[in-house]
Amino acid sequence: MELETYFQEELEDHAETLAKSRATLQTPFMEMLAAWEKSILNGGKILFFGNGGSAADAQHLSAELVIRFISDRAPIAAIALNTDTSALTAGANDLGYDAVFARQVEALGKAGDVAVGLSTSGTSPNVVAALQMARQKGLVTCAMTGRDGGVMPKLADHTLIIPAHSTRRIQEMHITFGHMLCGALEKRLKLA
Repeated sequence: MELETYFQEELEDHAETLAKSRATLQTPFMEMLAAWEKSILNGGKILFFGNGGSAADAQHLSAELVIRFISDRAPIAAIALNTDTSALTAGANDLGYDAVFARQVEALGKAGDVAVGLSTSGTSPNVVAALQMARQKGLVTCAMTGRDGGVMPKLADHTLIIPAHSTRRIQEMHITFGHMLCGALEKRLKLA
């Protein structure tokens, strides 16, 4: 394949995924935003977690909330559970990798907090286990996934399922919608 063709096809595929996401995700987006806002207004925090590219997105979104996104403002309580290498490696060694996020949710989460699991397939065992733990502890559960959603929508109070099968397209939309959630949360909290 010529690189010029690849260039055009990738951008066209991205544009199609964006158009499908725009057509289907406004209501679930607004519902997820409301859950985040309610938690923060009630003194809660947002716990993000994922693997690989989803871990990078979790870390990225947490930083946008804690530090700043659109403008200088008060911090918003958030943490990416996949950033604590000591907890991850001890948990993986002592409990098994499927438990690394659930254990942190058990330790750090409280009723009214929000747990946001990111997985392009919706079937990552450690993300699923963390959402199950979050449910048990009374956290509001949110899933950002793709394809057919996997098992995560059954465990989530609020779900954004990106209408795509390609991991890269799903991840592109996760960070897009994640950025939009951060910006909209600032606006709703009147911080921006």
